Order: sequence, then structure tokens, then C-alpha cells
Amino acid sequence: MELEKAILRRVGQAVARFGMIREGDRIAVGFSGGKDSFTLLSALLALQKRAPVRFSLCAFTIDQGKFLAPVEPFREWMRGQGVDWTYRVDNPSLRLLGRQPDHGCDLCSRFRRRAVYALARELGANVIALGHTADDLCESFLRNAMFTGRLAALPPVAWSRKREFRLIRPLIYVTEDLTRAWAEGSGAPVIPCGCSLKTGTVRRSVRGMLEELEKEHPHLKSTLLNALGNVEASRLLDRRLFQPEEEGQSASAGSLPVLHDPAFMEL
Repeated sequence: MELEKAILRRVGQAVARFGMIREGDRIAVGFSGGKDSFTLLSALLALQKRAPVRFSLCAFTIDQGKFLAPVEPFREWMRGQGVDWTYRVDNPSLRLLGRQPDHGCDLCSRFRRRAVYALARELGANVIALGHTADDLCESFLRNAMFTGRLAALPPVAWSRKREFRLIRPLIYVTEDLTRAWAEGSGAPVIPCGCSLKTGTVRRSVRGMLEELEKEHPHLKSTLLNALGNVEASRLLDRRLFQPEEEGQSASAGSLPVLHDPAFMEL
């Protein structure tokens, strides 16, 4: 019971803070069969009963040929929860898997996104809920900073390119130790995909680094999450955010002069 309260408190905080759910929304929950998607769907079902706005839920699973066991147990679990569940095999993804078995996450994501949008359209949904957790948020932030040269993470709310669907991530404050405990305690029929066992990737490296650091700094993820919500733009190097002193205002003692020599622009 305490575990459920902890998860719902964090989900409620995310939903309220970022305005994720609105009156009359039809939310299609992306259900991958892992511990996070079980937690997400269960939390939204509980929230639906007590939220001040009315919204409907359905769930869907896109099979890209990477499940490690038959997914039939999902159907019985969904029936027990009273959830309308749609299972769809994505044939283009299966063909991709046959042609390029070692294709990367980016290509797989593009195929999945196309299939998700097409199915959400069929289901009459205007919102798609994704099961990314606080761990995913921290990892994406570090991955972008260290390997793509950008300060960016997974947004709590985003829109599809044509603004047809609102994408929400209600688990952004829920850590994976909580989703793991919930899945184990509830007896959910978790069926992982092969990607969860893949090694030698940037994503796995960043996750391993975080796990090592957390042994000495157990509150590391909470600190990173706080940092993502506490940006001091003037202390970064993006010139679009830089605010030099106004003309005529004298520089403070010890401040550095502003250099405009073109040679410095080439550095």
C-alpha cells in the first residue's frame, strides 16, 4: 500500500505540474510488457478514479519481433483490469529485423513511432502515454550532453510533428526501483524484449555509469532531476541565452572585458 501511494504521489505530481491530462482526453497507453509499462497503466487506472477531470484509457502493444516469450498473458491481465487492449504485429519492423538484425535504436524507434501513430489514430486517441521513468530522463540527459553535445532530456509533454497527438510521460518522477518493486509485488506477467539485454551500447554504458556512482551517492538521480528543473541559463555557453551588461552600465569589479576580436570567433 505504501508503495502504491509513493508511485501515485509522484505520478500525480508530474501530471499536475505539466498539465498532462485534460478534460475529455482519450489516452492510449503504450504497453511494452516491461515493469515500467505495467506500472504506468496501473497508475493511470488508479488516477482515473480520483482525478478531477474525466478521461478514458485504452492500451496497445506494438510487436516488433523482439519479445522473448509469447505475449498472451497480457490479454488475461488486461481483461482482469478491465482495459481495452490492442495487440498489433508491425510487419515493416519484422522485415527490418530480417534485413538488418543489428539495426540501431534510432531506426527501430522510427519504425515504432510510425506504427504507434497509425494505431493511436485507429483507437481515436488524442494522447499517447509513454512509460519513460526518472532513470530514463537522467540517462537521456547525460547521453545527450556527453555524446551529442546538447543539453536536453526527454520532455514531460511533447507533440507529434503534425500536432495530432500529445505525448505524455507520467512516470518522470518514478524511479525504476519503484516500478520493479511494484511489478514483483503485483505478480504482473512481465515479458521483456531482447533490447533490454543488449550490451555494448551508449545507453547501457550510461546506465552502468549511473549505477556505479549511485553506490556512493544514493541520491544521485534525485539531484539530476532537480538540476533539470533548476536551470541557470546565464551560466551556460549558449549565446542565445547570454545577457551581456547593458550599454553604459559599468562592469563590476573583477569582471572580464567582452572580447569582440574575430579571431576569438574561430576558436
